[in-house]
Amino acid sequence: MISDVQRLRIGVLGCGNVGAALIQLVAAQCDAVEQRTGIRLEVTRVAVRNMSAPRDVSLAEGVLTRDSHGVVTDPDVDIVVEAIGGIEPARELMLEALANGKPVITANKELLANVGAELYAAADEAGLDLLFEAAVAGGIPIMRALRQSLYGEPIRRVLGIINGTTNFILTKMTDAVAEGGDADYANALTEAQRLGFAERDPTADVEGFDAGAKAAIIATVAFGAKVVAGDVYHEGISNVTASEIAIAHRLGYVVKLLAIIERTTDGGDISVRVHPAMIPLHHPLASVRDSFNAVFVEGDFVDSLMFYGRGAGGAPTASAVFGDVVDAAINLRKKTHGSLGSLTTATIKPIDETSAEYLLGLDVADEPGVLHAVTGVFAANGVSIRVAEQEGNGPDARLVFITHVAREADLQATVRELRDLDTVHKVGGLLRVVGD
Repeated sequence: MISDVQRLRIGVLGCGNVGAALIQLVAAQCDAVEQRTGIRLEVTRVAVRNMSAPRDVSLAEGVLTRDSHGVVTDPDVDIVVEAIGGIEPARELMLEALANGKPVITANKELLANVGAELYAAADEAGLDLLFEAAVAGGIPIMRALRQSLYGEPIRRVLGIINGTTNFILTKMTDAVAEGGDADYANALTEAQRLGFAERDPTADVEGFDAGAKAAIIATVAFGAKVVAGDVYHEGISNVTASEIAIAHRLGYVVKLLAIIERTTDGGDISVRVHPAMIPLHHPLASVRDSFNAVFVEGDFVDSLMFYGRGAGGAPTASAVFGDVVDAAINLRKKTHGSLGSLTTATIKPIDETSAEYLLGLDVADEPGVLHAVTGVFAANGVSIRVAEQEGNGPDARLVFITHVAREADLQATVRELRDLDTVHKVGGLLRVVGD
């Protein structure tokens, strides 16, 4: 036991799933933290919108308040945890807390992906921590790894399955294909909603906005550059079909919604994108199932690392928040803080200038000369074909291609020209191949 104990008081903004789980975790672990650090942590103020709403935590009289500004300016609060979400008033409250000498911990990916640079600068100017481990991949300690352990590593690329809802849906569709059952997207989404893995309005998840925000934060931390959500190219999974998943399965791939954050080989442009991708079955990310998340980091010296775990949920997220609270408490006592350093202005590489292998399926007329016409379009746009197969005959005829590495702009030009061919009835979804 460390004899010189310092009491530090926590103000929590919001008492939803994460806020309530954090309060429980502080109560359960405060003795252990005190024994190891000499710091006694205690939640003393909790700001909520509705004082009478039912909650799974018991709080002493006077802890609950509707006055969020009162919490961040209270001299009896040492550390502020923001758990209300959204951009405003969270941004204003965090800036106010920093101005009042209080380190801030947040899990607010939307805020950081849009105005993070302003907040990081304010924290540095105040000499205080702004920590956000839980903003990306829930309980997985990827932010701490990038900020500290890998700070000096020349990182080439980060691949992430960082949205549990879409991973659950794609897992169910993949399992259904393997078992010869119904791999319908709508049915998988309905099951995800029934089990609580998807919101009633799943747009942010299934269309890639959630993963895009997280990808922007990863890019900022990994490359020390200002990347915002608007810089991220994103496609969702709502157009992924059972046929595409079946083709991928037969060819030795699995389909995942993947965040790809990479820097060009000359250390210049940064590419940040989120889209469905085919990952070979031998790649570690291929085995990440259901609502789990994983982040795969590739560096010049460290080679490859993978971080895996629960990417969402009150308890895992609260665990990450609590780890940040302990870090902030130790730094506050030492009168120091963590910093991202000076962020450069990012030069974002457009999706058209990226390169990949691609899978493309075409519904075609089953007649002489079709294959020649189709492959001629590929060749005219400088896209080389690695695999070509025909599925079915007559009205069910379908051509499936996997290309060699090609430029996105050239592949998209190929798709536009294929749509104009009379013998091509339908151009199917486009899947990029990643991780070979």
